[in-house]
Amino acid sequence: MESPDRVHVEVVYALPERQWLVELELAAGATARTAVLAAAAQGRLPDIDAETCRLGVFGKPVADGRVLADGDRVEIYRPLKADPKEVRRKLAAIGKTIGKKKR
Repeated sequence: MESPDRVHVEVVYALPERQWLVELELAAGATARTAVLAAAAQGRLPDIDAETCRLGVFGKPVADGRVLADGDRVEIYRPLKADPKEVRRKLAAIGKTIGKKKR
């Protein structure tokens, strides 16, 4: 029987070569950041900055204080290697675009 004062959530993190999935049971009212800190405290995530990393729930970015529902999947987002807007600006400056040209 489900307990109304607890939520079951997953915290996930992926690198190109490996993925981590941590299942947690937290107190109702737990936030996305609380879940990541709990997973990191268990030593079950790689070297990430659990206090400042960007987060999402089911593919949508969320604020740290987003209260979790039972069954939510908290995603830890890696920093971008390059700012997409800056890449587009540089390509535009030399007359190129991202992707294939349409014929």
